[in-house]
Amino acid sequence: MRILMLSQYFWPESFIINDIVRTLAEQGHDVVVTTGKPNYPDGNVFEGYRAAGTQRERYEGHIEVLRVPLWPRGKGGAKNLILNYLSFVFAGLLYLPWMLRKREFDAILVFAPSPVTQAIPAIPLKWLKKAHLALWVQDLWPESLSATGFVRNRHLLKLVGWMVRAIYRHCDTLLVQSRAFVEPVARYAAREKIQYYPNSMDVRSERSVVEVPLELDALLKQHFCVVFAGNLGTAQALDTLVQAAEQLRDEPDIRIVLVGSGSRLDWLKSQQQALALDNLVLPGRFPMEAMSAIFERSSALLVSLNDEEAFAQTIPSKIQAYLAAGRPIIACMNGEGARVVYEAGAGLTSPAEQVLPLVTNIRRMKALGPAERAVMGEAGRAYFDAHFEMDSQVTRLVELLQR
Repeated sequence: MRILMLSQYFWPESFIINDIVRTLAEQGHDVVVTTGKPNYPDGNVFEGYRAAGTQRERYEGHIEVLRVPLWPRGKGGAKNLILNYLSFVFAGLLYLPWMLRKREFDAILVFAPSPVTQAIPAIPLKWLKKAHLALWVQDLWPESLSATGFVRNRHLLKLVGWMVRAIYRHCDTLLVQSRAFVEPVARYAAREKIQYYPNSMDVRSERSVVEVPLELDALLKQHFCVVFAGNLGTAQALDTLVQAAEQLRDEPDIRIVLVGSGSRLDWLKSQQQALALDNLVLPGRFPMEAMSAIFERSSALLVSLNDEEAFAQTIPSKIQAYLAAGRPIIACMNGEGARVVYEAGAGLTSPAEQVLPLVTNIRRMKALGPAERAVMGEAGRAYFDAHFEMDSQVTRLVELLQR
């Protein structure tokens, strides 16, 4: 099958779409990726790239990647994010028809975490290439804009809703990463277009492994470390994690380790210093290849989201990563993500943004013996293999695109 993948985010940024593309190619499909210049999550264009101009390169040595210019996210803020979102749309509309001239495709797949606007350049390509257009919905718009506080004006949110309805109307298939997405998406699109298609992850042992830095390795081995991995932004209920660290400061063996970077990292550092939280550890961001080793050494893995309806309907990608790692999970969140952890028997759950229940679960997890925590981890890995394994999910993706 000839597949055009369109995503504002792609390797060397760390997103699951990287593994999807690799697996599609390994299964014999002809894949071309169209994307922007890598700058997520820190906001600076990665070394070896520049914001201006187009670029062609190869991923995994043989998968063609076409890059259009965009405005980097910078240090965040509404102005930079709006320019980042709009620049990809305009650059995609301007450059991609020319860059893809004389190329034919059977299907176009848009990987759509925020912003959903990145689907707009795919619409004229659908007509030009006479291809099936599928949008993989990772975030609910306009709900997520309201939930993060990015947009509060109800009239503007209504305008965004109209835009979402127009985008969905031009798509042939809408893939949703959570069953709870079906009803919200159906408010803006015909229900028969909607298909549940969860996130997956490539966990094959042959992938390269980066060693854990000695200081972090020693910390993970010497303490009961509850590790959060991923974006440190406005949606992750970081205030709750800081307050939990305050509650646990007199328990010297417990560490809350937040691995990653994002728009609230500087705030976290200021809180760590102001509150003298020696038990809150901020080691920074590591390559995706290092995460399996970090997870393996963790006592438990932590996921948290804000107490918002939009976030209760989503399953963060880190849930699949945590299940695949075979380590026990502590989930401080509502809805679908918590349901998966509970259904899998993979760990302990508590309501979103509730500090004391989270602290109780951290203590409960520590009180369990290693054997009991291992049982949770094994249950999580079994659930992952049954529901989220990459090869079988990519095979199903192709079936959905061929319908």
